[in-house]
Amino acid sequence: MNYVDNSTKVSTAFGTVLTLFVNVPSEDVVKTIVLASVGGISSFAATLMVKFLIRNIKNKFQR
Repeated sequence: MNYVDNSTKVSTAFGTVLTLFVNVPSEDVVKTIVLASVGGISSFAATLMVKFLIRNIKNKFQR
């Protein structure tokens, strides 16, 4: 029987993450968080800009 309960899955995942945090220098973690934030913000801004451009182009051709 191949049954693995949720507590085993959570414990394994938490142990893996904890091991990564212990072995990775804190500067790299901070740099990764900052870069992920910048990437998310720029992606969101690009999406808003494309939506704005598409809306303006549609309105121009519908008149």
